[in-house]
Amino acid sequence: MAEDEADLLTRARKGDANAFGALVRIHQRRVYAAALHVTGNHSDADDVAQEAFVRAYRGLSSFDGRSDFFTWLYRIAVNTALNRLRSTKRVSALASAGANEAAHVGGRPEGLGAPNLLPDELAELGEQVRATLVAMSELSPSLRVTLVLATVEGLGHKQIAEILDIPEGTVAWRVNEARRLLRDRLGANAPPKAPPKTRGPGH
Repeated sequence: MAEDEADLLTRARKGDANAFGALVRIHQRRVYAAALHVTGNHSDADDVAQEAFVRAYRGLSSFDGRSDFFTWLYRIAVNTALNRLRSTKRVSALASAGANEAAHVGGRPEGLGAPNLLPDELAELGEQVRATLVAMSELSPSLRVTLVLATVEGLGHKQIAEILDIPEGTVAWRVNEARRLLRDRLGANAPPKAPPKTRGPGH
């Protein structure tokens, strides 16, 4: 934890609301991103992020410092998002976030917006991103959130295990299983490739 953040946390635990507000500003983007990837829509993500910060503020006295503050906060956010899914009994629709939102809040798919791509190549890439989001929405919440933390947020298995309160071995299994299911789903739905264009005589 950075020295400034540690100082903010110390002050926040003493009841300094301004210090906690600064902590919110530091982490709000990634907390919102986690909420969006779990719930699948902006309205629920907004509610989850706000609720997570309220819970964190009320529970600061229970933060013992054995884990990183970000890890502790993320655990609250993820659990809040998962509880919201269970309470509403809805299946997430990640595709509603769209490719642009997914890139904006948590990780840009490799090559997206690369200057050397032609317009039709960019369009095809956008379709691939949307297909991936749809396939992710069909994963179970536990598989989806584990995969998001590993691939979108770029967290290590140890930190994910701390956030989700599961063994590292379970993290590894979930990531591998989610990737396998995505490969199967995307492979089954991949459109047939057009045959290569042939050049006429004299070209």
